[in-house]
Amino acid sequence: MLTDVALKNLKSREKAYKVTDRDGLYVHVSTSGTVTFRLDYRLNGRRETLTLGKYGPTGISLARAREKTIDAKRAVAEGRSPAQEKQREKRRLKEAKSFGEFGETWLTKAPMADSTRAMRRSIFERELLPVWRNRLLHEITPDDLRAHCGKIVDRGAPATAIHVRDILKQIYGFAILHGEKVANPA
Repeated sequence: MLTDVALKNLKSREKAYKVTDRDGLYVHVSTSGTVTFRLDYRLNGRRETLTLGKYGPTGISLARAREKTIDAKRAVAEGRSPAQEKQREKRRLKEAKSFGEFGETWLTKAPMADSTRAMRRSIFERELLPVWRNRLLHEITPDDLRAHCGKIVDRGAPATAIHVRDILKQIYGFAILHGEKVANPA
């Protein structure tokens, strides 16, 4: 069974090697000395490997790796592949659109009268884009929205703050309707 002291003392060798822990968890030590937590498991008769993360101050701890191992084993018991789920999540994050991109799509595709669209575009471009243009949808929290609306109210525009919240709510509703797995902060 591994310990933090044992992990810190692992040195690189001419060939990569592995040191086992428990529950199928092991560390892979590369020729460069990088220590990576991995888990081997079988699903549908096929052997798969899940990389849990690198060890160290910028990576994950031994305790966290063991927690991830338990979660992964639970997924395997339910018939899900944790390695494929991890790849799907990476792909989803890579393809994720920013708030600005979703806002533009919503403004062009959502059904609304031209006058309403013009008013909402004005508020969107003036109040929302400068603040959240490049942020991903899952990065905007209810606290962010509350703080932003508070600033708008403080400068004497409470009606605009209500419109901002409404527009944000509609953009998130549109995103969720189109397959994004995010919580609506409004």
